[in-house]
Amino acid sequence: MEAATARTTPRIIQVFNRYLEPGGEENWVNVLAREIGLPACIFDSADWRKPGAPAHWRQALLMFSNAKSSARLREFHREHGAQAWLFHNVLPVGSAALYREALRLQVPVIQYAHSFRPFSISGYLTPPEVRGLPSRWLTYFREIRRAAWQNSRLKTAWHAAVLAAARALGWFRAIKAWIAVSDFMRDRFIEAGVPPGDIFTLRHYWKPRPAEAAPRDDRYCIFLGRLIEMKGVRVALAAWDIVARATGGRGPRLFMAGTGELAHVIRAAAENNPLVTFCGQVGGAEKERLLAGCSAVVAPSICVESFGLVACEAYDFQKPVLAARSGGLAESVQHRQTGLLHDPGDAAELARHVIDLDASPERRGEMGRRGRLWLEANTGEQEWRRKFAEIVAHALAAR
Repeated sequence: MEAATARTTPRIIQVFNRYLEPGGEENWVNVLAREIGLPACIFDSADWRKPGAPAHWRQALLMFSNAKSSARLREFHREHGAQAWLFHNVLPVGSAALYREALRLQVPVIQYAHSFRPFSISGYLTPPEVRGLPSRWLTYFREIRRAAWQNSRLKTAWHAAVLAAARALGWFRAIKAWIAVSDFMRDRFIEAGVPPGDIFTLRHYWKPRPAEAAPRDDRYCIFLGRLIEMKGVRVALAAWDIVARATGGRGPRLFMAGTGELAHVIRAAAENNPLVTFCGQVGGAEKERLLAGCSAVVAPSICVESFGLVACEAYDFQKPVLAARSGGLAESVQHRQTGLLHDPGDAAELARHVIDLDASPERRGEMGRRGRLWLEANTGEQEWRRKFAEIVAHALAAR
């Protein structure tokens, strides 16, 4: 019986282009490879920053069609006898032509909507840009205007041209099923033109650690994520300036952990505000230590978040979340129940939440416990596996 089941289990491979900085999407790819058994064909943006990388003009052309990447995926496909491809991000090194390759080989693609790609250039959108998704060109224009990809308007414009060309050529017809990581994302993609019957909400599953009877609380908050503008780095720093002034420098500390282009801004802020500490990139035991001792996790994104795994990390340690009222974050963080929500970009409101929660250890402890209950009720692995199997079956039937 077990052998028969193994033979009938669809063979799925993942396709992922690593970003220049690690993040939640890459972590999820690794989880699916390690725990679900979905091998991953990996491309790496860092390869185009190394000595011997293609010239910039050549990279631009390869974003549209990279023959080496297509050949590598074909070989990976044959090696694993794949019946469907699970796409995450595939640009820039993988190239848009991987969708064309799927059409040519008649392999259905399941597109994971971790962010707003492929309807967005950078994946990170502001609320006005999200409202422009149905027209798409309006969103592209706004992203180009703010140099959303690699801080370059020219590169962002070219990226938009690659996506537009792939769409015009019908390459995205290879996508037979979509996975949205929140109901919010599902609704936005339907507005952008995805047929409702082809897109499914499937939140990431989570394996909770054993719950502690009395979690530590060392009176500090922690920021975990990419140190970029859209993740609200400057909002957090501005909020802690307010906290420092309002408390005479005796408020809760802020530990900021991660890597990104605004690391130098945090270092400068830490020199002027004794409540701010820059931790750099953390992981493993050090990350667990910081989470175990914090009072709350801060997620002040000014972009519209798709889901926010940071909430799951917080709830795993029975910690509340101080988050922006942003997209999918508002689904995982229940205001005044498992955390507190502020308007995106409102540093003063975030500061008030920090000060109010700091004054009530019992309240933040109760919020953390409720967050843990939400995690256990909404992120079960077996339910994830069941729904994922249904999505795969849908994609295979659509082929």
